[in-house]
Amino acid sequence: MSNAFRELLKKVGSGVHTGKALTREEATTATRLMLTQEATPAQIGAFMIAHRIKRPTSEELAGMLDAYDQLGPRLHPWEINHGQDTSRSVSSSPSLGVTALGTPYDGRSRTAPVTPLTALVLATAGVPVVMDGGDCMPTKYGVPLIEIWQGLGMDFSQLSVPQVQQVLERTGLGFIYLPQHFPEAHQLVSYRDQIGKRPPIATMELLWSAYRSADQRQTHHVAGYVHPPTENLFRQTCQLRLVKNFTFVKGLEGSCDLPRDRTAIITISEPSSSQGFERLLLHPSEYGLAGKEVPFESSTKLLGQYQEILLGKSNPLMPAAIWNGGFYLWRCGVCSDLTAGLTRAEDLFTSGNVAQKFKEIVDYLHKLQ
Repeated sequence: MSNAFRELLKKVGSGVHTGKALTREEATTATRLMLTQEATPAQIGAFMIAHRIKRPTSEELAGMLDAYDQLGPRLHPWEINHGQDTSRSVSSSPSLGVTALGTPYDGRSRTAPVTPLTALVLATAGVPVVMDGGDCMPTKYGVPLIEIWQGLGMDFSQLSVPQVQQVLERTGLGFIYLPQHFPEAHQLVSYRDQIGKRPPIATMELLWSAYRSADQRQTHHVAGYVHPPTENLFRQTCQLRLVKNFTFVKGLEGSCDLPRDRTAIITISEPSSSQGFERLLLHPSEYGLAGKEVPFESSTKLLGQYQEILLGKSNPLMPAAIWNGGFYLWRCGVCSDLTAGLTRAEDLFTSGNVAQKFKEIVDYLHKLQ
């Protein structure tokens, strides 16, 4: 048993009247003790459920992220040459550097995700993208990103971290697979099943990325959320972490996918604002892209829809791919406004440029395996 962890557990688990939030340093210590298994299984489970009931503070999330940075894998900045090949020369240089798309690790179960297509569009346009996640996991047990990538023939699961770095530098897309690249974090997954609830660590994961640059202006953190208070928590955590560029989306099932059946509520960093952020309300109907969300029925059907889109064929999922691809092209500085972003996204799909980038990544992955 870890006596140090026991004291931290007592602090968060003492109830409404006597319980206290951890400091950033204490949260770092608690997370490190869980990742290294110095805390016992009983202590880890108790901490997760107690912290879930208490709800995390921004200082605690910042401390948890610090621990992940200390113990987790790291992808490094490199010289980005946007004109090095034809697939990247289709755009101007992005203004926000590498984009980290934060997606719930327990996946999607109700609506068809388009996040991988968004990543491919951005990579095609010269915006490097980093993502992370694990296998099918609690509490949703939805389709995870790794299953989609593997179904498309893009298997990151057997690569080393240096090889992921190579793929990122060469193609503009990198994926950190927890079981292979961050086993310390992966071994905490079983506790989610046992407690039956998402612990605060699941919230923290949306803000974590293996890509880290000394210049925070060169990293663009994107994360989705469901409950409005989470957006404020994200902003405060980013302020503590000195994160300069962020985009937070009240997205589908807590993902960074913009909805089409309602107004998209988005918060973006805005240095010129006295608050440091700006809130956008985007109505898909104003751009001819409103509609019902495409349900997720099976991985097989989803992959079939992806393949059609990569071939430039229209299907029920294409409007969502254009809506999301266009927004993020605009947000990342590739296009001057949203209308131009939507036009560019549609062109990248129908012209075969995204398919070309997809083939480039698949071919390069096969060379490494």
